[in-house]
Amino acid sequence: MNNFYIPESAMAIVAHPDDIEYSCAGTLARWAKHGARISYVLCTSGDVGIDEPGMTRARAAEIREHEQREAAKIVGAVEVIFLREPDGMLQPTLELRKKLVREIRRFKPEVVVCSDPTIVWAGDDYVNHPDHRAAGTAALDAIFPAAGQPNLFEELAEEGLSAHKPRKIYVTSFTGGEYFVNIEETIDIKIEALKAHKSQMHDWDPVDRIRQWASEHGKGKEMAYAEGFRVVTLVDNETWEKQQQER
Repeated sequence: MNNFYIPESAMAIVAHPDDIEYSCAGTLARWAKHGARISYVLCTSGDVGIDEPGMTRARAAEIREHEQREAAKIVGAVEVIFLREPDGMLQPTLELRKKLVREIRRFKPEVVVCSDPTIVWAGDDYVNHPDHRAAGTAALDAIFPAAGQPNLFEELAEEGLSAHKPRKIYVTSFTGGEYFVNIEETIDIKIEALKAHKSQMHDWDPVDRIRQWASEHGKGKEMAYAEGFRVVTLVDNETWEKQQQER
């Protein structure tokens, strides 16, 4: 499905630096170009993701957080939040759920983008990272019902954070999804943002592979390049518009 829907705001919740760039940066960049406020929430700082002699976790976290901030600037995100959970050992705990609820209630996104926690096998040569699955579970549990229930995590009201139910969830997909966003106008932005993760790219130029993947998603849908999602609508249009007027 090709639908030029632009939310007022969107929050992407992922496990690691570069997860957004691989999965949904083209969509976020397109939304940002058309006026959407974009927030990134990274559960970890990718601190075990640089395999080099003498590299410490603290230094790796510093490098990867800097790279993610640079990538976010390229896409047009207005903020990047790092929760600094342990990389490689992420768990969908109640503590993490509360942290994500706090961010959702603070930013009040119209759309939350997250990973699919049900994907284990992704092709014949890749097993989906356990952190990706944990981040997806934690994000979905925070989005619904927790963020929109005032009697869950009531103590957040003391921080001035009231309940907020996002309008839609966009769940990223390795295999294509059911809803497709045309990213022809932002494919170059997606690639440049991915290149900002220099510690992960090494000598690899991602241009051809990223264009190939995006082209496969757009095949048969009159899109040169696309990103695919499962989309869940939590609040209908009429109710959402009424809520915005009351804010």
